[in-house]
Amino acid sequence: MGNIDSVILYFYIGMAILALWCISQAWISQSHTQTIHPFKAFTHLLAYYLSYLLIPLFFFSIYSGFNGYYSIHEAVFICLLSGVLCYARFIEPHLIQIKTTRYQINTDKKMRQPVRIALIADLHIGLFSGHERQLKQIVHKLNQQQPDLVVVAGDWTYEPEDTLTQELAILQEIQAPVYSVNGNHDEQYPGPPIQELLHTALVSNNVIDIEGQIVEFDEFRLVGIGDLWAGKADMRFLPELPQDKPWVILSHNPDTVDMVPKLPSRPLMLSGHTHGGQVELPWLTDYVMKRVSILGHKRGLYRHEHADVFVTVGTGLVGVPFRFRVPPTIDIIELI
Repeated sequence: MGNIDSVILYFYIGMAILALWCISQAWISQSHTQTIHPFKAFTHLLAYYLSYLLIPLFFFSIYSGFNGYYSIHEAVFICLLSGVLCYARFIEPHLIQIKTTRYQINTDKKMRQPVRIALIADLHIGLFSGHERQLKQIVHKLNQQQPDLVVVAGDWTYEPEDTLTQELAILQEIQAPVYSVNGNHDEQYPGPPIQELLHTALVSNNVIDIEGQIVEFDEFRLVGIGDLWAGKADMRFLPELPQDKPWVILSHNPDTVDMVPKLPSRPLMLSGHTHGGQVELPWLTDYVMKRVSILGHKRGLYRHEHADVFVTVGTGLVGVPFRFRVPPTIDIIELI
């Protein structure tokens, strides 16, 4: 028993030291964060760092089950719970997937040459995600896919640090033009006022902000629309523009599709915002999603009265530092 008692004692001492390190890291990180709610940022970062306690807890539950410190039922429960949380915290957020969707944008005829659009959204660089390892993965996978263009459907940030320009420098390695619009977290809904910081970071790293702008391509036009929650999603001007080519609309919130006016050819909107729920649990996720998307958007392609909208689950984290059954995804939209 003495040996078991020593292991248990060392376990609790180690957990206490690790917890103190987590608290200090959360405090240090919060001091560099661009936020209007320092206490909120600190508590979120505390949850982020305290999740490291799950790793020793997982292994200790196995040890304790074999040595009788926990009952078999206790050991199995703690092992399963801590194991699932470890997967959702440390593994799935880095399992970046590639999904390809083919879409005929002009119902009358196919395009002369298919166009591959890489759609990403909700990087949420800041408290929980968008750190160097993940950004390198995203850029590497984008270049592997060799898209004709990359579009970012907003929510670049989640209370980021003041080193945002340096953090985004890896984007300069993307081998395709990158177009972007802002999301609600970039527009002080509910994020801090970081528009100037983000604008500087994007311009410095070759990302083209197209909010309110039109980009001409051979067989379609791309238009950037501002965030719905920020009151910047007016599209009443679209029918007054040339209609000789189909439109692709880039806008963060998929519910913006309800504001698309009737056009001669059916536009495709590309959006993010929903994270696909981020954590997929029975009933609970669907209940939470009702607050995120009034029109019931979650992920994938939806058909509406005047337009179709494709919703990507994004790559980042917000609210809680977990992804479960909703791995981060880069969507390739192949216009045909």
